[in-house]
Amino acid sequence: MRLGIIGLPQSGKTTLFNALTRGTQPTGQATGRIEVHTAVVDVPDPRVDRLSAMFNPKKTIYAKVTYADIAGLDASAAKTGISGTLLNQLTQMDGFIHVVRAFESESVPHPSGSVNPLRDLNAMDSELLLNDLIAVERRLERLNEELKKGGGREKAAIQHEIALFQRLHEALSAEIPLRDIEISPEEEKLLSSFGLLSRKPVLVVLNLSEGQAAPRLDYPHQRSQVEALQGELEMEIAQLPPDEAAAFLAEYGIAEPSLNRMIRLSYDLLGLQSFFTVGPDEVRAWTVHRGATAPEAAGEIHTDLQKGFIRAEVVAYDDLTSLGGYPEARARGKLRLEGKDYVVQDGEILNIRFNI
Repeated sequence: MRLGIIGLPQSGKTTLFNALTRGTQPTGQATGRIEVHTAVVDVPDPRVDRLSAMFNPKKTIYAKVTYADIAGLDASAAKTGISGTLLNQLTQMDGFIHVVRAFESESVPHPSGSVNPLRDLNAMDSELLLNDLIAVERRLERLNEELKKGGGREKAAIQHEIALFQRLHEALSAEIPLRDIEISPEEEKLLSSFGLLSRKPVLVVLNLSEGQAAPRLDYPHQRSQVEALQGELEMEIAQLPPDEAAAFLAEYGIAEPSLNRMIRLSYDLLGLQSFFTVGPDEVRAWTVHRGATAPEAAGEIHTDLQKGFIRAEVVAYDDLTSLGGYPEARARGKLRLEGKDYVVQDGEILNIRFNI
């Protein structure tokens, strides 16, 4: 999972990046240059810890998430367009964490002269919508030329694609992000290579000062959610040793670190879930889309397992842990064999039977 942290200058993108990754990137240096800092972090999951304690493996491997702090995107793109280098970075992301400034600071003046979260949120959304509108218009031009020339794909296939892109164009012209548009699985595959930015899930993070109450912000879009946090305070806590961090969280009434909360919300927005493999050598968490079949989950482990898939031994996490292990789970009938059409559920432990 790759999540891009975006936002207008001086919104606190790097502060949040440091809070999520326990990093120490310098903050407050808006240069206007295209800069991308990335970090890969473990996905906190107490289920992995419990399974590791049960099986005592040689290795314990958590699922991973990559955060990218993407600088260089600002309100000027409406005039010049998003540059190719920056656009390439944005299209690679599975979703965005959009940092919106809600804090006042005399030492960090707002580039627009005043703090207005809704204005800033709409400004960034407009950049993404405009980029998609330009891309859709270019695609429609090419499709109409292809339809006139003929001799390539079937005419019906081209007309179907034109109808889809006309629907996208209508939405974008009405300033509707494409994640609000119903897309069929077939259309999803067709659009997957275009990297349309307003189709990506967005977690809007209101960056507050210490002790500040979160302003009310209505953001009624699909695959979107608004969350508020005290960015600078969270960054300071993230850089403390674990025991000191726990004490600070309790002192400030923060239920859990921002890392945990952001990852959980991101999983929900992207429609992801975890399954596990266990054994004496390794306990490991894997990430798949909700609705993934057993062969697709096997493919996350290794492509050979998907190609030669026969059956999957499946047991629910709660059953395995409450019963104490595989022998009792098997004796109680909780361990079962599932075929190629089985849809994997969150938290299940899988053992793949295959033959190549």
